[in-house]
Amino acid sequence: MPPRFFWNAIWGKRTMGIEFTCPYCNRTMNVASQYAGQTGPCGQCGQAITIPGGEPKSPFGSTPAQEDIGENAGIRLLLPVGRSLWAFAAGYFGLFSVLFFPAPIALVLGIIAIIDIRRHPKRHGMGRAIFGLVMGAIFSVLRAILLVGAISG
Repeated sequence: MPPRFFWNAIWGKRTMGIEFTCPYCNRTMNVASQYAGQTGPCGQCGQAITIPGGEPKSPFGSTPAQEDIGENAGIRLLLPVGRSLWAFAAGYFGLFSVLFFPAPIALVLGIIAIIDIRRHPKRHGMGRAIFGLVMGAIFSVLRAILLVGAISG
């Protein structure tokens, strides 16, 4: 069965939208704008015509627009996509900074990650960078206190 807009063209129902002429029989038709780019039979001569004013639609349905995977928050939660690698490293070193040894490294990587994210605004991971910075700072200070206490005591 032909789509509804072709029946509207046959019965002469006027809809707001696109007015065009069949190139085969020269019949003037008016269809809704939502049908722009679709193909179907002419209401009068039956020839296949394409409604002007849009890109031709796929017969298999609409194809989704390509989305940058780094812009999807759900994907970024699971995968390190679109994230600064410096922030990724800072986050993990920050996590392991409770062992005291990686704390200064987490501090430095956190600073580098923040600088990297500010230079490249499309990159994500500021939370990981700040986490690495804070954990690195806290456990570097605790490490220094323990070293001073061990030396003096």
